[in-house]
Amino acid sequence: MEQQKLPNSTLILVFGILSIPFCCCYGIVGLVLGIVAVVMAKKATQVYTADPELYSGYQNVKTGRILGIIGIVLSSLYLITYLVVIALYGMSGLEEMQQEMLREYGLE
Repeated sequence: MEQQKLPNSTLILVFGILSIPFCCCYGIVGLVLGIVAVVMAKKATQVYTADPELYSGYQNVKTGRILGIIGIVLSSLYLITYLVVIALYGMSGLEEMQQEMLREYGLE
């Protein structure tokens, strides 16, 4: 019997990869992509373990799951850091810090 490609294996890998660079979008986009990748990987793993000889592409699922977990951790850290900075300095303090950084690097 010919092996089928595991459903959504490539999509899981793409979401896992994208969750890492998108953690810089205030942590929310990367967090959502990482969670979606992990949930989809869990479902794909269940399908694969039920009948492993029918499917190929399980390596993409494992890699996407690992990258999704990394994206969740990085996004969570970024989001927590952002919220702590807002709690300590407020939005006006955050804007002042951003303006100071722009002046430092000569971008303003």
